[in-house]
Amino acid sequence: MNSVQLKQYVASGNLDAVLTDLYGADKVSYQRERYIEAIDGFVENYGDAEDLRLFSVPGRSEISGNHTDHNHGKVLAASINLDIIAVARKTDSGYVNIKSKGYDADNVKIADIKVDPDKFFTSFAVIEGMCEGLESSGYKIGSFDAYTTSDVLKGSGLSSSAAFEVMVGNIMRTLYENDVDDVTIAKLAQYAENKYFGKPCGLMDQTACAVGGFISIDFADPKNPIVGKPAFDLSALGYSLCIVNTGGNHADLNADYASVPAEMKAVAAHFGKEVLREVSLDQIVSAIPELREKTGDRAIMRAIHFVNENARVTAQAKALENGDLSAFFDGVRASGNSSFKYLQNVYTVKNVEEQGLSLALAVTEDFLATLDMPCACRVHGGGFAGTIQAFMPESATAEYAKLMDKVFGEGATYVLRIRNKGAVCVY
Repeated sequence: MNSVQLKQYVASGNLDAVLTDLYGADKVSYQRERYIEAIDGFVENYGDAEDLRLFSVPGRSEISGNHTDHNHGKVLAASINLDIIAVARKTDSGYVNIKSKGYDADNVKIADIKVDPDKFFTSFAVIEGMCEGLESSGYKIGSFDAYTTSDVLKGSGLSSSAAFEVMVGNIMRTLYENDVDDVTIAKLAQYAENKYFGKPCGLMDQTACAVGGFISIDFADPKNPIVGKPAFDLSALGYSLCIVNTGGNHADLNADYASVPAEMKAVAAHFGKEVLREVSLDQIVSAIPELREKTGDRAIMRAIHFVNENARVTAQAKALENGDLSAFFDGVRASGNSSFKYLQNVYTVKNVEEQGLSLALAVTEDFLATLDMPCACRVHGGGFAGTIQAFMPESATAEYAKLMDKVFGEGATYVLRIRNKGAVCVY
């Protein structure tokens, strides 16, 4: 279809069933308009064309496994109904051209792809990395034009960058008819981010965005992680996931983030191991007197968090498989409690006066205590500043959002659903 035909197709409701599945019935009207605006954005940048296609990749939320992947641990994550969408067409120009709303266009010449440190931390480098990764893995690549727009806000802890990486693979998979699965696309996205973007990230974000729904990932072998997908539909039970942005200052937190894996690995090194996954809780407890002298108390507590967090992820994945909502929420609360007390990533010791996450959790726990249904809250993502998450009945979200927006500012609260689909071609 050309742009006029595709806009009419969307406006006439032909995609409503797909949009309902991805975003929820109450979001269909908004999403129709959003996709139509994206088509207009494509035409504005590239002109009209035949054979236009529509794509979607969700953001993600970490559920449990807080700060464990870097020590070969286990994580539980889920995709959400905020996403990046794209309008794209196959071309023979020799370039991958991507214009994202609000950003300058990237025009990558496929024949000139190479690792360049001067391009680190740019979307241009990500595109290059995805192209090279696909081709070197035996998949067909080629040129295309794409226009994207995203409501996965940068800095929200919902993985806007991973969604963009996966989107490049999603478009290439469809336009060039590659038989490549979601997990492989996620691995290639990690490769692109590590080698071309210059960031030594793990694989959780990309996998959650690509696969969709609740997913468990075991990083015992980081090159071949074991991905599980518990069959559980939280929205069908009338529950929402709320993310609250506390507006904390993320400046100068690099040392806080870096200290977590460093201290965990310092404990592992005491036992002659590279990562904590190779160390048991009994070993840690037995060696506490020596570890206090060698690594300090916080490192020991973070190591205890790691070992227990792995067990929690396994238990929570099993609870989801069994449809045991109460047991799942018990795990959410226990994981959050451990992150606060043992991992200690709810506020930075550099600025103890600013404790937006602690305050948000305190206010949220008081609110949830008034509800007569299972619910839970915890710190979200890397911590030290930023966001918390809360699971609660949809019937309570409006009152909760009003309360949290009053504390942290209008628009601080995102009321989301767990999305059961990952990277998809919408049309």
